[in-house]
Amino acid sequence: MRVKYFAWVRERIGKDEDDFEPPAEVRTVGDLIGWLAQRDDNYAAAFDRPQVIRAAIDQCHVQADAPLAGAREVALFPPMTGG
Repeated sequence: MRVKYFAWVRERIGKDEDDFEPPAEVRTVGDLIGWLAQRDDNYAAAFDRPQVIRAAIDQCHVQADAPLAGAREVALFPPMTGG
């Protein structure tokens, strides 16, 4: 699965994307964020407030409890504003 990072999430991690095969216990977007936060200090800083992180699976916005099964791409980004 490809995981893409945007805005300050990308800046804190220090890269645009990763390719992962997460462990079997990582079943939801929330699980993925928790797993990523444990990788190193940069990921921990990016996901220190997981409740504010927004996600999309295969370019469709989803909630943290969305299952990852079959996902090819997950995008993680901070809340956005605009007009």
